[in-house]
Order: sequence, then C-alpha cells, then structure tokens
Amino acid sequence: MRYDHHTLPNGLTIVGEYHPTAQSVAIGFFTRTGARDETPEISGVSHFLEHMMFKGSERVSGEQIDLEFDSMGARYNAFTSEEATVYYGAVLPEFQTRLIDLLAELLRPALRQEDFDTEKQVILEEIAMYKDRPHYMVYQLARQTYHQGHPLGNSVLGSTESISALTRDQMLAYFQRRYVPNNMVVALTGRYNWEAALQTITERCGAWQPGDAQRDLTPPQPTPLERMVADPRRDRVYLCAVAPAPAAQSDARYAAEVLAKAIGGGEGSRLYWALVHPGIAESAAMQYSEEDGAGAFYTFVTCDPSQFAQVLDLLRTTLVQAQTDGLSEDELARARRKLASGLVLRAETPMGRLTSVGFDWLYRRRIEPLNESVDRLLGVARPDVAALLADRPFATLTLVALGRLEAAA
Repeated sequence: MRYDHHTLPNGLTIVGEYHPTAQSVAIGFFTRTGARDETPEISGVSHFLEHMMFKGSERVSGEQIDLEFDSMGARYNAFTSEEATVYYGAVLPEFQTRLIDLLAELLRPALRQEDFDTEKQVILEEIAMYKDRPHYMVYQLARQTYHQGHPLGNSVLGSTESISALTRDQMLAYFQRRYVPNNMVVALTGRYNWEAALQTITERCGAWQPGDAQRDLTPPQPTPLERMVADPRRDRVYLCAVAPAPAAQSDARYAAEVLAKAIGGGEGSRLYWALVHPGIAESAAMQYSEEDGAGAFYTFVTCDPSQFAQVLDLLRTTLVQAQTDGLSEDELARARRKLASGLVLRAETPMGRLTSVGFDWLYRRRIEPLNESVDRLLGVARPDVAALLADRPFATLTLVALGRLEAAA
C-alpha cells in the first residue's frame, strides 16, 4: 500500500490509497457541504444541486454524461448527507483519465432554468415518497428534536415549502459559495496512476477559483426531550432514541462504535435479547454516527402499538443498566470482531475503501490505513467504553415515536 497527497495552489486537495494488486480504480470528489450548511430559506438545496450536476455542463449534456459513464462500464453515483456531497465512480484502470475528466465536467454544471424547473418536480416527488417511509420520517423528526435548531438537525431533502420556493439564482449562489476547490477533496483508491491523475486534475480543476466556505462548528446542546407523533395510517410504532456521542475528530469514536454494536448490533446484542428475541419488538438497533465536531448514538425500534409501553420501558432499562453496570468483556469482544470483519470485507475493493479515505481526510486530514483502523477497533478495552459511559450519555436521551400511538395508549 502507498499513500499519496498533493494540494493544488487553489486549495484543492488530492489524496490516494494505492493498492498495486487491485483490479480497478475508484475516484470521488468529496465536497464539504450538506444540509448543515444551509439556511431555512434554501433548505434542501445541497441535495437538489446534486441532482442538477447530472443535467450537464455548458459543453456536455446530461445524456452525454450518462452515455460516457456507461461507455466506460463505470459504477457511479452521488449522495448528499448532512455534512457532505460526494460524486464518485469506479472503473478499470485504463479509464482513469476519462473518469476524472467526466467527474470534473460534472462539477461545473450549467444550471439551466429549464432543467431546474423539471428537476424541482422530481425533488418534490421524492419528498412525497419519503413521507410514506416511516423509518425515514422518525429519523428526521428525531434529528430535528434532538438538535433543537442546531444546523445538524436540518433535513437533507428540505421541505415541500422550501423546495417549492427555491430559485435557480439561489442555487447558483450556493454553488458558487460552497463548491470551491479549497472546500473539496479528490480521493483515489485502487490501482491508479498518481502522476497521470495529478496532471489531469490540475488541467481540469487548477483554474477553479477558491473561496470562503466556512462551517459553523458550534456543538449542539442536547437535553432530554420526548416527542410523540400520532399517525393513524401506520400499523406499527416507530421509535428513535438519540444520545450524545464523540465527534468524528475524537479518538473515542472507536469505543463509541464498539459500544453501539454491543448494545444494538443485531443478534447477540443487548437490545436483541431484551426486545427482539422475546418477541416484544420486531427490530431494535443502535448505531454510532460520527459528525464534524459532534456525534450521536441513534437507536431504532419497531413494534406493535400494543407493545409500545413495554418497549419504551425495556429500552430505557437496557440503556440505563449498560450505563450503570458497564458491558462485559465477552460482549465487547463480539462487537469488536463484528466491526473489524465488516471493515475488512468492505475494503476488499477500491470502491469499498473510497468513502473511508475521503471522509478520513474531510474529518481528520489524514488517511488511516485499514490495518490501523482494525487494530484500533480490536484494541478497544472495557476502560475505554467505561470512560464513555461515565459521561452518562443516555441520561440526555431524546425519544421520538411515530405511529398508532392511540392504540399504544
């Protein structure tokens, strides 16, 4: 393995994890902008803009972009989160230059008014579609409630109202402010040609003008809250509990991963034995979400309305007991092995490593080699998890439920 790093004069950072025996190359443009960087007036613009990138530039149409990706046999896509927007593709090594060319072209969109008007309807349909997905809705409600106005509680999709009111000029201003080279990282993984990549990226992106794309890193101030949203259309109750956790920049993030896996990591976890195995809940899971300057534990439970009161009581009891008594070495060992196995399996292809490499640099300004990540996960000990629990994260639990709550009562 070899690790590469270069920064262009305009601030665009290029990083790479070279694997000489890989059979492909994956490349991603990671832009440090997402829902948390939006104001209420332009809520959802980051995700909308992601769609608009595929509508073409002044030189290349959207249809030509799709055909070019297909002609390379590329696996490609994009995604928007609360914190970043990523455009990526994976190809055979001989198509490296063409992929960089195409991704760079993608990131200089024309933003034509007619495309904007058409795609706005697609976004509004997507918002309507997700309103019919209770797991998504309870997650959004939980983020909003937990963060209490903090930008991390912003919706990635935005609302019907914000998208309907959004103008093409507002999107253009956002693009010009946030999509600047010093707010972006180009990550390469697999069997790439580093010198050729630098030449292509310099030629295609070296003239992009830098700008001021600051981010508000004020940490959220969570307090215990409950929010119950009755929805008689549902035949289940969907519960999301949120608690504070270490930030993406904290070394305690490894202990947080192990803690979440031990408590709610599927079969064999505490929530599985407390809720799923006895048939009290249909599903129960906890995940650790690392974020820029913050972090949170998210616990999701689905149950029959008649079981909701019992589920709520057992969930609280399980979390408090873990916080008070700690976790056993056997529980932690199983969690460590699950996490390490998952990390290694994902890393078997360059595409599987790409997001880790890109977000490592966005969050921590270094690439953490796979073996180091695995060693740090496997090295998490009971005192590390106990130190997290000593801060009593589940004492500030935010609880949000969505569904047939009248039946639960």
